[in-house]
Amino acid sequence: MLQSGWVLPWQAMLKLYMSIYPYLRLLLDADTLAFLTSIWRLAKRWVRPPQGMYEVLDYETTLELKDTKGKTAIHHKRQRVRFLQDNIIAYQDQAWGDGNLFADYQCSPGVPVDRYQDGNRYRVLISLRESKSKGQIEQFYIERKIEDGFTREDEYFQAKIDHATQRLTLRVIFPAKRLPKQVSLFEQNINLSQPLQPHQVHTLPDKRQQVTWEIKQPRQFETYTLRWMW
Repeated sequence: MLQSGWVLPWQAMLKLYMSIYPYLRLLLDADTLAFLTSIWRLAKRWVRPPQGMYEVLDYETTLELKDTKGKTAIHHKRQRVRFLQDNIIAYQDQAWGDGNLFADYQCSPGVPVDRYQDGNRYRVLISLRESKSKGQIEQFYIERKIEDGFTREDEYFQAKIDHATQRLTLRVIFPAKRLPKQVSLFEQNINLSQPLQPHQVHTLPDKRQQVTWEIKQPRQFETYTLRWMW
């Protein structure tokens, strides 16, 4: 994430490059000019990435393991979003992993009207049944039942950041009779793994164990993964 102190210098440099571009065409060979232009395009996207249809103000995703064999799990998802365009009539959810990913599926607001596979992901198109305007804020709740999805001794639960997001909470709830031996958080793009700390692990009143990891301003296009042995 760019810090505020870097944004203006980069924008100034991009503006300067555009102002001298006609003179560079006269001074540089085609290959060098093409190289500099590609760098400029990458920098421009870094400073001001495409907005998309909405931004995520708060993203909570929770996996609740219902039995000691990992045969049944419930995925709860809550996203509070602000629309960045007018006339938005649909919202897209996605899922991936092992087992039967859609043993049951419910959402609010909206109605799931289509589901298709895109590489290793499944995408769900949710019709909002009304048009959303720029600046409107909506909160989406999604609950999905997964069968035979977490049956190995080492497992994981992921969140992929596809939109600009202000806060991410990643959570797993383990059954009381099979608690994890260890849990770590892995950030894929930077190849960084870190064990969860004691303050991130809590015992619930019914003796189940909940592990929680949070981050403000998660990196866009990053994949955050909770890994555990149990």
